Amino acid sequence: MNFISIASAITLTEWSDSTFRRRVADGSLTRSMESGGSGRVMVDFASIRPHACIPLAPEDIALIAAADAGNNAAQSELALLFLQHGKPRSALYWLELAAKGGSADAMHWLGRCYLEGNGMLKDENLGMMWLAKAAAEGHAISRGMMEAMRARFCAA
Repeated sequence: MNFISIASAITLTEWSDSTFRRRVADGSLTRSMESGGSGRVMVDFASIRPHACIPLAPEDIALIAAADAGNNAAQSELALLFLQHGKPRSALYWLELAAKGGSADAMHWLGRCYLEGNGMLKDENLGMMWLAKAAAEGHAISRGMMEAMRARFCAA
């Protein structure tokens, strides 16, 4: 992988937008326009890799490329990698992309993050909404959680 989108690079480094722009301006980062007419501004992956906020194994590079290209499963898996390394802010970016793209697993984890306040303010309503969506998409754990809540509510 030679180039990565700015949004992906920001999640990998956890730099602010202004820090990122400053590094482009001072020449520490090389940028380019994506070929194919999409118009996305890209940066050289090699220039940001040393600044990644999580350790990257060789297989993670292909995962990042797939997630950056819009693969929902890769986005969800990359989000879990960030969560495993205690980086919920970066994980949320990928979870939201994957969940909005239809990944039931991402919906489940996004719901859990909202319910627990992991990387964001706690929001039980949004958490329940994402868990219900994941359950409706067939996510077994979310379905079990929803059934348990329904049974408890109906028993009361």
